Amino acid sequence: MIVAMLETANEEQIQGVLERMVEIGFNVHRTTGAVQTILAGVGTPGNFDHKDFELLAGVAHVHRISSPYKLAGRGFRPEGTVVRFKNGVSVGGNEVVVMAGPCSVEGREQIALAAAQVKAAGAKFLRGGAFKPRSSPYSFQGMGLEGLKLLRDVGDASGLLIISEVMEISQIELMLPYVDCFQVGARNMQNFNLLRELGLVRKPVLLKRGIAATIEEVLLSAEYILSGGNYDLMLCERGIRTFETYTRNTMDISAIPVIKKLSHLPILGDPSHGVGLRDKVPAMARAAVAAGADGLLIEVHPNPDKAFSDGAQSLFPEQFEELMASLRLISSAVGRKIA
Repeated sequence: MIVAMLETANEEQIQGVLERMVEIGFNVHRTTGAVQTILAGVGTPGNFDHKDFELLAGVAHVHRISSPYKLAGRGFRPEGTVVRFKNGVSVGGNEVVVMAGPCSVEGREQIALAAAQVKAAGAKFLRGGAFKPRSSPYSFQGMGLEGLKLLRDVGDASGLLIISEVMEISQIELMLPYVDCFQVGARNMQNFNLLRELGLVRKPVLLKRGIAATIEEVLLSAEYILSGGNYDLMLCERGIRTFETYTRNTMDISAIPVIKKLSHLPILGDPSHGVGLRDKVPAMARAAVAAGADGLLIEVHPNPDKAFSDGAQSLFPEQFEELMASLRLISSAVGRKIA
């Protein structure tokens, strides 16, 4: 159930409604927007008439939530969520934020050079995996803690924010001092125990769509994080598995405007995993921005041909620079901007 308070409602009235919701068995999540407070009640309360709440002081309107995702739906934050980071960076506002860097951290020289290159082109985040989930147990698995330390050092030196993938619950506490945003990869989109724990962390999370997940399943996975009280959540379309084999995945551009309609959460596009082919990445990045993406996650490597992982889908620095120039034109055409 969603209870939207009047713009003029005072704190006493808001608390009165909140206490009444708790009394009948709701778990209440409160969000305060630019003009009003929204109280979202989730759970399985006893019998009640939602119209009774419309009679309480300070209430503007009340409606039941018919969708299975209660907090991820746009009704919880009609104005949309903006995830704010240090250095004045925000995702979900007017600016399209680009997160770029290599698939994995391979060493200090490599990650420092990548950071300098992506920042010069306009990226705000440095992406890089310290822990790498690989299909083969014999593939490079990442540098672990040493990789996290390198990311943090390079991020601080360059002024870039750090995003890196978390694979299991035990890594959360280890990663907290080193990252500005946790990334949940496609393989872990339905790792519900991990999602629950990330809901208890007060640090932003980027949740990627699973390779065979429906949009509703993505939003239900987001619900696990939101229900824990962590509202600094972003979604990411990174391609799904279809019968087509020419590209690594089929990037579902249509998911971007659909999620923008259904949910208040920012949505990013990951064209690198979306197609898995370097020469197709720029086209899909431009399409994602045109479709309304709030940001992009792009793999860029100083020397992709010698990358330890995902070299075939990583852009050369000069390709990334050219792409950013074209993205500025497209973002301007759709009423957005890129730094």
